[in-house]
Order: sequence, then structure tokens, then C-alpha cells
Amino acid sequence: MAEAAAQHQGGTPPTLDQAIHAEGMEPVGTVAHEGVVPHTDPEAVGMDATAWVSLAMAAFIAILLFKKVPALIGSVLDGRIAQIKEQLAEATRLRAEAEALKGEYEAKLAAAAGEADAMRKAAEHEAEGLIADAKVNADALIVRRQKMAEDKIGAAERAAIVAIRAKAVNAATTAAAVLIAQGHDAQADKALVDRAITGLGTIN
Repeated sequence: MAEAAAQHQGGTPPTLDQAIHAEGMEPVGTVAHEGVVPHTDPEAVGMDATAWVSLAMAAFIAILLFKKVPALIGSVLDGRIAQIKEQLAEATRLRAEAEALKGEYEAKLAAAAGEADAMRKAAEHEAEGLIADAKVNADALIVRRQKMAEDKIGAAERAAIVAIRAKAVNAATTAAAVLIAQGHDAQADKALVDRAITGLGTIN
């Protein structure tokens, strides 16, 4: 330190190594580190942290192998894989059943459509038959009603003729009685009766 002070007093500045030596420190590192002490990893039993971590991992793996953990994990995975396969098989079976049901329903739907079409055609044919029968029955009814009307008219005409004839007979009888009462002779009565009878014969 006295030497550094003497040099400083002499006008020459001390170097870095001289200053470090004057402070009782050893010059380490390069100029870039400016004397900073480099970091060193701690060691135990002659091994650093990396060696201890490697050793711990090796021990852990050894324990896993000793306890048969990989086999256990493999069996669990195998069981899971088998379960997934069963689920896939069940899904495939359900899909096949669904497709079969779909085909069955489509067939039933087609059959129902065919039956509906057949029923519609049968109903149309039956309706046409009923309409034809109704027309025939209506024509027959008209003929029967016309015949009944004609029969009633004929009966009325015959009844009128009978009534007219009865009235004519009554009139002739009355006239004959009047003539007899007036004292006509037999020749006149005969001529009167003949005329009455002749008149009755002209009525239909």
C-alpha cells in the first residue's frame, strides 16, 4: 500500500493488479469480469447437484421397476383398452340394430302406403258402384212412381165413368118414373128408355 502511495505521489497511476495487490486481494478473472469471483456449484461426497439428481432419478426408476409399477400401469391400460373395445363393439351392434329397425320401418311404411293406395282405389270403385246403383234405383223409382200415377189416374177415370153411369141410370130411372106418372103410354116409355140406354152406351 505504501508502494502504491509512493508511485501515486511520483505521478504514475497504479495498475489494476497493483491496486488489488495493495488491498490484499488476489487478481482473478479477466478484465471483462473486473475481478468478480466465478460461481461454483456445491458438492457433497464428491458429487455436484446434477449427479445427485441423476442418482435420485435412477433410484426412483429402480423403485418403480421393483414395485412392478410399469406392469401395473400396463394392466390398467390393457383393461382400459379392452373396455374401449367392448364399448366400440356395443356401439357397432347398436348401430346395426338401428339400421335393421330403420329398414323394417321403411318396409312397413312402404307396405302401409301400398295398402292405403289399394284402400283408396277400392273406395273409389265402391263409390262408383254405389253411384251407378243409385242411378238405377232412381230410374226404377221414377218408373214405379210414374206407373203408380198412371194407375191412380186410370182408377180415377174409371171411378168417374162409374159415377157418371150411375148418375145417368138414376136420371133415366127418374125420367121414366116421371113419364109413367104423367101417363105416357108404353110406346113412349119404351122409346124414352131406348134413348137413355143408347146414351149410356156412348160413355167410355
